[in-house]
Amino acid sequence: MRSSRAKNRIDEPLLYGYLLTLVIGLVMVYSASSMLAESRFGSHLYFFRQQLLWAVLSGVAIYIISLLDLKRLAVYSAPALLFTLLLLSLVFVMPARNQAQRWLMLGPLTIQPSELFKGLMIFYLAFSLSNPKRNLSNLKELIFPYVPIIGLGLGLILVEPDLGTSIVIFVTAMGMFFLAGARVKHLILAVVPPAVLGSFVVFGLGYKQTRILNYFEAVFEPLKGGYHVKQAALTLGSGGLLGTGLGDGRQKLFFLPYPHTDFILASMGEEIGFIGLTFVLGLLFLLLWRGCRIAAGQPDKFGYLLAAGMTWSLFVNIAINAGVVTAILPVTGLALPFLSYGGSSLLISSAAIGVLINLSRRVKQ
Repeated sequence: MRSSRAKNRIDEPLLYGYLLTLVIGLVMVYSASSMLAESRFGSHLYFFRQQLLWAVLSGVAIYIISLLDLKRLAVYSAPALLFTLLLLSLVFVMPARNQAQRWLMLGPLTIQPSELFKGLMIFYLAFSLSNPKRNLSNLKELIFPYVPIIGLGLGLILVEPDLGTSIVIFVTAMGMFFLAGARVKHLILAVVPPAVLGSFVVFGLGYKQTRILNYFEAVFEPLKGGYHVKQAALTLGSGGLLGTGLGDGRQKLFFLPYPHTDFILASMGEEIGFIGLTFVLGLLFLLLWRGCRIAAGQPDKFGYLLAAGMTWSLFVNIAINAGVVTAILPVTGLALPFLSYGGSSLLISSAAIGVLINLSRRVKQ
């Protein structure tokens, strides 16, 4: 009886860590966006209300996902991924926002199909790669069917353009292939063509070349980089050890671009300081650590790959966002999971937590 209860218990540290991170994110979204919301929409609560709505939807999604039989549903992952390719195509008939076409407008809500593609790709790869009949040492079985499906999705996302999400999806897929047992030399072969193509597009055709050159300058001296990098460095540095105080940050007053989305980590560093930021990063580390524990305790390859894929994807996303804010990586326009303003990012990141909570019931005791 006691062992049965233990087997059905969810990972409580993961759940509580997620809820605390979510609350901090809501508070910081309001603090970082209130002035912008007031000037643009006439209400300082505009962005907060939107994020709160998505937080509620995310909670409902986590509850539902935690009760599902994921292994039984996995057979539908391929059709669902193909449907997402259709959604990725539909964004190009939608109005552009900030010179990009990444969103589907559904009344008052906007959805990024690229985030949905990322989550379903992990689900599909976990199901397909766990098939004992698949020979992962055979290069042909790695190319088909994965390259056409994932390659088409990445191509559509790049054209939007959304470089940050494309990188997360590609690195996530490579990580899952590696964990599933693919040969390293085959994975290296998969990395070379995108690297060559990307170098040609940037340095041959000049796409985003200025941003890349600014990045190299910023690596050695952030204040010599582009405007975004300069303001992020100034924002982080002005927080000091304890911060200026919650709500008292000045860089959000139209100095720091996107203080509530891409650069919310910098806003947090200014207002809650190094100590507060360390605590928040510690919470994110807790979520990743629990995800690794859940993956390691799975009784089958499907559960292992699904838990590891969700955890690895969150790590890549967090690492890239933090790298951009600290001038370690070029600016990519990527949200910080659970903390940045953005409904699609919050919903899909929360769905990953729902999957991990679901799989935590299957952990071997």
